[in-house]
Amino acid sequence: MPIAADIESQTDLDGSSRNIERQIGNTPLLSFRRITQALPAEVRVLAKAEWQNPGGSVKDRAAYQIIRSAEADGRLRPGKIILDSTSGNTGIAYAMIAAAKDYRVKLMLPENVSPERVSILRAYDVDLEFTDPLEGSDGALKAVSALAAREPERYFYADQYNNPANWQAHYEGTGVEIWRQTRGVATHFVAGLGTSGTLMGTGRRLKEYNAAVEIISVEPDSPFHGLEGLKHMATAIQPGIYDGRLADRQLAVRTEEAHAMALRLAREEGYLVGISAAAAMVGALRVAEDLAERGRSGTVVTLFPDNAYKYLNEAFWWG
Repeated sequence: MPIAADIESQTDLDGSSRNIERQIGNTPLLSFRRITQALPAEVRVLAKAEWQNPGGSVKDRAAYQIIRSAEADGRLRPGKIILDSTSGNTGIAYAMIAAAKDYRVKLMLPENVSPERVSILRAYDVDLEFTDPLEGSDGALKAVSALAAREPERYFYADQYNNPANWQAHYEGTGVEIWRQTRGVATHFVAGLGTSGTLMGTGRRLKEYNAAVEIISVEPDSPFHGLEGLKHMATAIQPGIYDGRLADRQLAVRTEEAHAMALRLAREEGYLVGISAAAAMVGALRVAEDLAERGRSGTVVTLFPDNAYKYLNEAFWWG
């Protein structure tokens, strides 16, 4: 059953309370006033507020689908430890859902992930192992793959970069929600590339609704960047779920552009969002401005993976 339908249809005893898994999804669409004020009325920009998921990020969707699918086919059962690599948000999602379901979690993550994320994971009592920060998410991926190969009976290796349940969560949930919330008028979808699950699943679903919908990927402009959670695909280990043919366009965003946009979103719109969310907004605004310059109409939808609460140690906020 699709996640969105699952969440909407199930309630507890009095028809009102919901357990933590059932709070995942159905996030609102945000609009903008000042940042988009130069755009004509026929060009709109909207963004999904994914920090309203109970774990605080879009990764709740994929983590829940990965865990639920593994339970269904027997790969995850009582006594097995959930294992994966993460830059933070997926790990928090695993930890939250695992706590509710009485599983243990072990994670590999780069040593330079934000301290706020580490604190949250420690609060959930997750077993953490840090990898070389210079190797980024790829270093953590190599380390976790080696451990999973050594002890397959001890761990359920969630493998978010290669697990089709990752993109299926967005195919069944995010894409459906966007189409419903825009009443079928979305013309463009813009999202950053990390595991690529958000773009792959949402993009496929929107293309099924209307093949003319343009799918645009956003990634860092170089291998060495400050866009935590995003991959420079040309130089990184490409996720197995990634299909470079799906996106109609690719946009490169500089770290400094994302930082500047994060400040603008906070100070002009009141949206205190994470750095990858700001990068996605840079891309969405470029697409919208291009439409305006060519005299075309459109509804550009992007996705804000999380808010800024895990990034407030970054110096740019105070510069």
